[in-house]
Amino acid sequence: MRTLLLLRHAKSDYPSGVDDHGRPLAPRGIREAGLAGEWLRAEAPPIDAVLCSTATRTRQTLERAGIEAPVSFVDRIYDATPGIVLAEINGVTDDVQTLLVIGHEPVMSGLALALADDRSDAGVVAEIESKYPTSALALLRVSTPWRELELGGASLTGFHIPR
Repeated sequence: MRTLLLLRHAKSDYPSGVDDHGRPLAPRGIREAGLAGEWLRAEAPPIDAVLCSTATRTRQTLERAGIEAPVSFVDRIYDATPGIVLAEINGVTDDVQTLLVIGHEPVMSGLALALADDRSDAGVVAEIESKYPTSALALLRVSTPWRELELGGASLTGFHIPR
């Protein structure tokens, strides 16, 4: 069984003169990214690989979370669709048991819900349908190799909002 973790970047700031891709974390985001990292180390299996958007706020979320795993910064994850992110996941090698994807809304919630199968936790599904706030993490269990993961192919088992 593989584990897929979908992390929305932590709360970002809106400094003047900075485009969306370059927006950094806000002070609250810096704190919450650290809390997300603490939760991941305490509650999730060890992370083997990370796919991360190239946006400044996702990079800073990863840095502040303190995750030490091989990272691929993927420009396509920024301003993506669930299908684009799924295609990136499908390219992950079989030796990766736990994969962390750091991206943006509405893609993180859309992907979590699209991957959810009929064994998924209904309460978790309802919570994600309601809101997927900054620094939130969805946890999915995947029984196939990454290259075979498709819509409806994972069990959505957990959702955590570090605060």
